Formats: sequence, structure tokens, C-alpha cells
Amino acid sequence: MTLRATYPRLGNFLDYFQRPVGVLSKSGDQTIFAGRAIAGAPFAAVRYRREIVRLVAEISMGAGTLALIGGTVVIVGFLTFASGGTLAVQGYSSLGDIGIEALTGFLSAFLNVRLVAPVVAGIGLAATFGAGVTAQLGAMRISEEIDALESMAIRPIEYLVSTRIVAGMIAVTPLYAIAIILSFVASRSMTVLVFGQSAGLYDHYFSTFLNPIDVLWSFVQAIAMALAILLVHTYYGYYATGGPSGVGVAVGNAVRTSLIIVVSLTLLVSLSIYGVNGNFNLSG
Repeated sequence: MTLRATYPRLGNFLDYFQRPVGVLSKSGDQTIFAGRAIAGAPFAAVRYRREIVRLVAEISMGAGTLALIGGTVVIVGFLTFASGGTLAVQGYSSLGDIGIEALTGFLSAFLNVRLVAPVVAGIGLAATFGAGVTAQLGAMRISEEIDALESMAIRPIEYLVSTRIVAGMIAVTPLYAIAIILSFVASRSMTVLVFGQSAGLYDHYFSTFLNPIDVLWSFVQAIAMALAILLVHTYYGYYATGGPSGVGVAVGNAVRTSLIIVVSLTLLVSLSIYGVNGNFNLSG
């Protein structure tokens, strides 16, 4: 008889110690996997250039049915455009309650760069390309295609994971540039065309409070988010088990984890770069 069957309460007590050990073990596996994937990026950039070009096109324009609507570019652009318009609506209405709706341009320059555009772009990237990567690698794992690559002396992590990381780093900068521009355009269009605020007044406060250094840090934050999202989704797809249903579970776990990482990374970056005072002074 096992210890659990003889002493069920003792077995339940031991479970509380096994769970944190399992979490730490999985975290270690993810760290090793991420290290191997990043270390293999130079090799992938040299040996698998054609695959990287294909993946860049797949990230930006999508594959299969997703390509009909433009892939990640259109989805992320639409999300940031909608979020920028929502920011203008809420900002104009809220500031109008205290008679300072002229500062709507300030909200657009301040919040779009530091919070709205990075978070929304990260969510869009996780929901489109990230989920697709997990499903692709998971399908290859359960159909033993990854094992076949190993039998042909092809490095599977470098070929399947490092190439996607390199392609993601190439595609994320223009993709995020489109996203942040659309968020600015949406905020200005909503404020000027819908609410009727003077374009010169909006542009004055927008240009006054738009710090180019903040835009640069916003791009750094977007690149860090893309790297974290790709590492999470490739890990869950690469080690997917349990057949087709297991691939679905892996996609769900990867999306959930990446969304947590997006929000957590935004919090940490905001605290480390901007501190508690926001690095600006608003005075009249």
C-alpha cells in the first residue's frame, strides 16, 4: 500500500510542498528554453534567412484565412485606433466636467505613448501571432514533425523558435509604429471632428507634452513585450502534449500567461522609467 492510501491526510499535506516545487521546475525549464532560443538567434539568422523572410510576412500579413483581413497589422492597428478614440471620448468628457477639456491633447500625448498603445499592441500580438505560433508548434509536436527534424540533424529550436524570434524582432518595430500613429490619429480625429475642438488648440497641447524620449521608451517596451510573448508562446507550443485537445490547452495557457506578462511588464517599465511623479509638471 502506498503512503497516500495509508495516510491520506499526510499525502494531502505533501501536495502543498510539491506544487511550489513543480512551479519552480517549470520556471527553470522555461528559462533554459528561452536561453537556448535567444542564443540560437545568430545561427538562425545566418542559416535560415529564407525561413525568416517567410515568417516576417506571416507575422505582418498573416497566413491562410487571416491573410484576407491583413493579419496582425490590421488587427493591432484597429485595436489601437479604437483605444485611441476611446481615450479621446473619455478624456474630453471627464476633463469637460471641470472645464479643462482643452487638455485632451495632453492626455493623448501622455497616455497613448506610455500605457494605451503598448498594452493594446501587446494584447493584439498575443491574440494573433502568438496564438498562431503555439498552435503551429503544438501541431508539429503531436504529429512528431519536431522529432523528424531532430532525426534529420536539424536543430529544432533554432529552426522553429529562434527564427520566429528574429522575425518577430524585425516586424515589431514597423508594426508598433503603425499602431502608435493610428492611436494618435484616432484621438485627434475624435476630439477635433466629433467634439469640435480647435485643431490648433489640440495640436498645441499635444506637441507640448509629447516627449520624444517617451516615444523611444515606448518602442523599447513594445520590443520587450514582443520578445516575452514569443518566448512564452513558442515554449507552450514546443512542449505541447495530449493530442489536438492538448494543443488547445497549450494555446489557452500561453495566451493567459502572455497577457499577464504584458500587464506586468508595463507596470515594471513604468515604475523603472517614469517613477512615481511621471516626469512632468502641469502648472497653470
